[in-house]
Amino acid sequence: MPTEILMPALSPTMEEGKLAKWLVKEGQTIKPGDIIAEIETDKATMEVEAVDEGKVGRLLVSEGTEGVKVNTPIATLLGDGESAGAAAAPKNTPAAAPKAEAPKAAPVAKAPTPAPAPQAAPTASQPKSNGHGGGERVFASPLARRLAKGGGLDLAALSGSGPHGRIVKRDVESALKDGTGRAQPKPGTAVAAKAPSPGVLTPQTMADDKILALYEPGSYEVVPHDGMRRVIAQRLTQSKQTIPHFRVSVDCRIDELLRARERMNAVAPKDGPRAYKLSVNDFAIKALAMALMQVPHANVSWTEGGTLRHRYADVGVAVAVEGGLFTPIIRHAELKSLSEISNEMRDLADRARKRRLAPNEYQGGTTSISNLGMYGIKSFDAVINPPHATILAIGVGEKRPVVNGDKVEVATLTTCTLSCDHRVVDGAVGAELLTAFKTLIEDPVRMLV
Repeated sequence: MPTEILMPALSPTMEEGKLAKWLVKEGQTIKPGDIIAEIETDKATMEVEAVDEGKVGRLLVSEGTEGVKVNTPIATLLGDGESAGAAAAPKNTPAAAPKAEAPKAAPVAKAPTPAPAPQAAPTASQPKSNGHGGGERVFASPLARRLAKGGGLDLAALSGSGPHGRIVKRDVESALKDGTGRAQPKPGTAVAAKAPSPGVLTPQTMADDKILALYEPGSYEVVPHDGMRRVIAQRLTQSKQTIPHFRVSVDCRIDELLRARERMNAVAPKDGPRAYKLSVNDFAIKALAMALMQVPHANVSWTEGGTLRHRYADVGVAVAVEGGLFTPIIRHAELKSLSEISNEMRDLADRARKRRLAPNEYQGGTTSISNLGMYGIKSFDAVINPPHATILAIGVGEKRPVVNGDKVEVATLTTCTLSCDHRVVDGAVGAELLTAFKTLIEDPVRMLV
């Protein structure tokens, strides 16, 4: 019997993903370790390796399909002597109808063969309540349904390019772009035409309808949310709703840091395994990690069962990418040299922009840094990224007048703002952490000891 290749769980929290690309074809022989597909999770694109040897029988899920649940069969693998035709058998076995007809005459056993509908049944459990009427099921992914509803499309008027004609994200996006498949509202009812089906409405869809009603049809474009944008929205909404933020700010003088950075980069190897080029952010990562070691009561996370006190400083750094951001983590940053932090951060940031990070490289951590100084931002408040209890926002380094004794002199200052989770970090502890950071960043020699 053909072996089913299942949608893998690529992280502990993954429930579904997008089958971005097949790297094998039906009939191709593969062996353990071969890369067979690329899967997009909420933030990363990851390669999937074959674990068994055999010949690819059927590709059950087409490229670009969104919302494929973990452990859903995505392909079949044939062993010696098995044919591709046999791969279709497992797809019909879950159906209840063939079992019920088994006691009848033997020819009935062939009935399931021309009916591929059971393949789509697990993902089309809600089609009767999609509001299209007509009593006919419309097979579409959950994401496609949401996008169609937001864009005012009639799913029944669309053609699906997914498995067995299932409507997927790209079909809806194409219809939105071409202006086809629009649901026709009754005269004078505008967006409220959707109201007669109260079982379909949710607070979110009603809120969307109210917003859409404010704009003339055709005057806007609906840009669907991808997985990353939805996760960012979910996590930061959770953060603002559940974490009582408070903030403390301080101006740090970084003239010594800039001079030290210039001297260290001047003598750094230009190529080879020991080459490096330090940035201000590298010093900030090291300083925050060492400050957490000096103020261990701030190196914590809140859980309902108790406070987690971390033994190491794992510092995440926000990296902007197209459509969102990643927060790759420098593990045990307090133990690493500035050059090690610099090279590791450069590698993580490069792979983050290509969406090639593994989940363990951006999940977890004990604190994080968000630096908008390169955009000329003087100061800002950052939102805590759970399960962290702190996040440090760093502004631009700029020349400002400062009073030194009875004299006014020019110095390079940057404003740093620490956001804290008041459930586990009290005001005095947050102030102590930021003071420790200021001491280290203003006297970088302390970070070299």
